Amino acid sequence: MVARVLVAYASKRGGTEGIARMIAERLEERGVDADLAGAGRVTTAEGYDAVVLGSALYGGRWQRHAVRALKRLARAKARPPVWLFHSGPLGDEAADEPQAPPAKVERLADDIGADVVTFGGRLVEDADGFIAKAMVRNGKGGDWRDPEQIRGYADAVADGLTA
Repeated sequence: MVARVLVAYASKRGGTEGIARMIAERLEERGVDADLAGAGRVTTAEGYDAVVLGSALYGGRWQRHAVRALKRLARAKARPPVWLFHSGPLGDEAADEPQAPPAKVERLADDIGADVVTFGGRLVEDADGFIAKAMVRNGKGGDWRDPEQIRGYADAVADGLTA
């Protein structure tokens, strides 16, 4: 039987969506049937053998669609295993700075027995908005997502499905 995994994401500027896409692609390479969806479209995990849910992390907060999807997963009577990630740290230290999830997300993650992994974020040089432009001026513009780390995470999900 081929495992079926839902890879859901909440992404404000596309960086977290890109991570979710990399995870789904790696799972497919490993023989896992992966469905990619925005977290706002996730109403149930029924029919899936696992769920990977990720959110962009802004100001220490997850995107609301990801929080809502996580709440739905936590309330489900029958739920598959869940893996969680967020992305956000920018700069050369991004890979060295795992960030704790918001307290609400951490409580829900604990309730369902899921850890939250941190990936570096991405901020395009021509980003809109006062804060984003200020961050670019302060040297935080660029892409700190680590494809090798992301593939390793997806491998751990695939291995966890066969364990």
